[in-house]
Amino acid sequence: MTTTDTTTPAAEAPPRGGEIVCEDVVRIFSADGIEVQALQGLNLHVAAGDLVAIVGASGSGKSTLLTILSGLDTPTAGKASVAGTDLLTMRGRARVNYQRHTVGFVWQQTSRNLLPYLTALENVCLPMSLAGTASVPHAEHLLRLLGVEHCRDRKPTEMSGGEQQRVAIAVAVANSPKVLLADEPTGELDEATSVEVLETMRAVNAELGVTVLIVTHDPTVSEHVRRTVQIRDGRTSTEVLRRRETDEHGQEQHIAEEFAVLDKVGRMQLPHDFVDALELKQRVRLALEPDHVGVWRDTTDDPKPTDQGEAAPSGASNDGSDDANRAEPSERPEPEGTR
Repeated sequence: MTTTDTTTPAAEAPPRGGEIVCEDVVRIFSADGIEVQALQGLNLHVAAGDLVAIVGASGSGKSTLLTILSGLDTPTAGKASVAGTDLLTMRGRARVNYQRHTVGFVWQQTSRNLLPYLTALENVCLPMSLAGTASVPHAEHLLRLLGVEHCRDRKPTEMSGGEQQRVAIAVAVANSPKVLLADEPTGELDEATSVEVLETMRAVNAELGVTVLIVTHDPTVSEHVRRTVQIRDGRTSTEVLRRRETDEHGQEQHIAEEFAVLDKVGRMQLPHDFVDALELKQRVRLALEPDHVGVWRDTTDDPKPTDQGEAAPSGASNDGSDDANRAEPSERPEPEGTR
């Protein structure tokens, strides 16, 4: 009896995405003699194949960073590279090739991502046609992967907002870029549709191996990525890393840990809520402990009781002999009998 081996060959691992490296990136805008530093020595490293969200308040510099990584702008100083391409020295034809093959981009406004007079399939085929590699089967595969194959022959006006964004993602990865950049991809969507789009980006990251960097205001985005980086005042300030662990009872747990970002010269930003809670201003006291660094509020300039007109302690003179009473608790002499 003859048998036929119908075993499906093991699927190959998806190709690795591109690495993103930013070192001391500065971007200064000048207008009417006024300079504004959008990025002030920003440092960022995104490993190839990672899925990362960049968050921050308006004006923090996150959109400026994205335009630099997409090749639409150039840093004033520092070092920036994506998938081995130096973004500071990139010029002319190299920039066009970079935007066509190395990075894909998804805008917040759905209308900016798709041409209104083309169908979903035609929109996905367009970037491939410009690169000379048009492939209808590949375009159809991407539409199936992103769950919008039913939109194949529809124009953008015939799709929902979520469908438009998923087709836009297919357009962005049509030329198999190393990195996918997304600027507020859920900014115009409701909560349920936002989840669908974010899960689509996770699928692209997992199935295609492309590095994904999402810039957003949406706090729910952080639940769909492995790493969240916060930008504040033009610098990376904190990071949240997420992982899954199995406890002793076999239950899967989702763990999120927040870290402060320490740059190569030892600078870091304390979270605003920490600063406000401890009333930290201008300078702080530091102490090196065996396994941590202590930070305390500077009390040097705090008013003393006698500075406010209160009577000096009984027996104390005004010739400086009461200095021991004003010393820090750890510096005060021990009372008689305690030594």
